[in-house]
Amino acid sequence: MSVLERIRPDLAGFVPYASARRAGHRAGIRLDANEAPWLQAGDGSGLNRYPSPQPADLLAVLAGLYDVRAGQVYAGRGSDEAIDLLVRLFCRAGRDNVVTLAPTFGMYQVAASLQDVALRRVALDPEQDFALDPQRLLDLVDDDTRLVFLCSPNNPTGTDFHAEVEPLARALAGRALLVVDEAYVEFAGHAGAAGLLDRHENLAILRTLSKLHALAGARVGALLAAEPLVARIAGIAAPYPLPAPSVAAALAALAPPALARTLALRDGLLAERERVRAALAALPGIDRVWPSAGNFLLLRCHDAAATFARALAGDVLLRDVSGQPGLAGCLRASIGTRADSDALLAALAVGGAA
Repeated sequence: MSVLERIRPDLAGFVPYASARRAGHRAGIRLDANEAPWLQAGDGSGLNRYPSPQPADLLAVLAGLYDVRAGQVYAGRGSDEAIDLLVRLFCRAGRDNVVTLAPTFGMYQVAASLQDVALRRVALDPEQDFALDPQRLLDLVDDDTRLVFLCSPNNPTGTDFHAEVEPLARALAGRALLVVDEAYVEFAGHAGAAGLLDRHENLAILRTLSKLHALAGARVGALLAAEPLVARIAGIAAPYPLPAPSVAAALAALAPPALARTLALRDGLLAERERVRAALAALPGIDRVWPSAGNFLLLRCHDAAATFARALAGDVLLRDVSGQPGLAGCLRASIGTRADSDALLAALAVGGAA
């Protein structure tokens, strides 16, 4: 069974909104979209005009970055939009389910809840370094499972599940779409799963420019998948998902000189991650710091609330993840500059035995 046969039957013949720019016509005088014919004062960027629904130049650059074809790329608002669109495209409210991990990125739960879709989760054991037994995940899949979300490296644990991707895609063929969220893969030391797309039509991959490429505020992400699925996603998306300034920022960040600078900065951040991990593990009051394939660390504290408060008193904000399954007493720390890290370590060293 093709993965497209698993989308909602009521959307099989869905006709996308025919926006003015979707038709693709070109003319010097545009009177087709009810736009203002003047620019805002001081604006030379043409923001009085609607942007392209899927900018060809950005798709080409993203395809080159991820080593896929341009037709395999949907460019949208971060990874969150693609998660929401996938759940809406595939899942029938009140009937279907999606499968994922616990703990993991919270937007899978949000998207499922908004669509009235059941979420089934495989609990990962912190004492086993959050290792995944693929069979336990597959055991949760039934005839009404439409999507399986695998965050790799996983947020907030930092665990890399890359070795499990192809076996899972193979096992889920004809049953469900495997969605691999690779928001942090650039920090993991390998290229990710994009090279598997042509072998597994039931595989989709989420990528983002928010992390490594320092464009969290621009909200630019990509869904990589088989061309027919990308076309379906684009058809149910908002007519103009990416603002023109975000597209311009993405193209600038992915130009060769900027990309070379980013990769050099990444190498420094990876070294800083290991320095901070060792330093945190040596502090009193820190019970454990797990290895991470992301740009963050997960730490278990003797007293998470007190540790959070000490960091905040030192003007450092951490993420409290202690409410997630299996993460009692845990905080997550992003890796910043060396000065940021030193401020964190100094703050936690104060009264750290508490």
